[in-house]
Amino acid sequence: MDLFNNETDYSKNLLPKDGIVNYYGKLLTNKESNYYFDCLINTIEWKNDQAFIYGKLIITKRKVAWYGDTDFEYTYSKTTKRALPWTKELLELKTLAEENTGEKFNSCLLNLYHNGNEGMAWHSDAEKKLKKNGAIGSLSFGAERKFAFKHKETKETISLLLEHGSLLLMKDTTQSNWLHRLPPTKLINNPRINLTFRTIDL
Repeated sequence: MDLFNNETDYSKNLLPKDGIVNYYGKLLTNKESNYYFDCLINTIEWKNDQAFIYGKLIITKRKVAWYGDTDFEYTYSKTTKRALPWTKELLELKTLAEENTGEKFNSCLLNLYHNGNEGMAWHSDAEKKLKKNGAIGSLSFGAERKFAFKHKETKETISLLLEHGSLLLMKDTTQSNWLHRLPPTKLINNPRINLTFRTIDL
């Protein structure tokens, strides 16, 4: 199913079953979105991501950063990160996500994709420390990229375009039943920054 041409209706569940995904569209003007993109790309402590795949340490071109209420640790792909304290801009964006969704978040994993060659393979965000069936708010800045979901059993797929300054919310049993990915594309040469606000169980 292709949702590229749908009018934005954040109350609509984009998934047919087994989870809830709401797309809020652009929450900021282009000027505001450009401001935050510039702040994030220049002030966040970006580092190349690391992952152990089949026992081998892989260093990704994509860069990541991890921020939160406290310096708690977060482990995925068998690597551990310690959260940095919030920046002014991250707190502003966290408030924006919380006010629009009614959810509360205590941490944020940021991704920097330098161009369309960098993406993310099929996966679900189901790490042990994440609040079970908790909400994940995803803010996007920069290049507009396709984002896809695939049901773990039926293999049904759904895709949409994440716009500059837009918010996507995944909650309920979405991570248990659906995979998601950011497919690579040779058509995009500009960078994209993605903020995924989460709740870690302390």
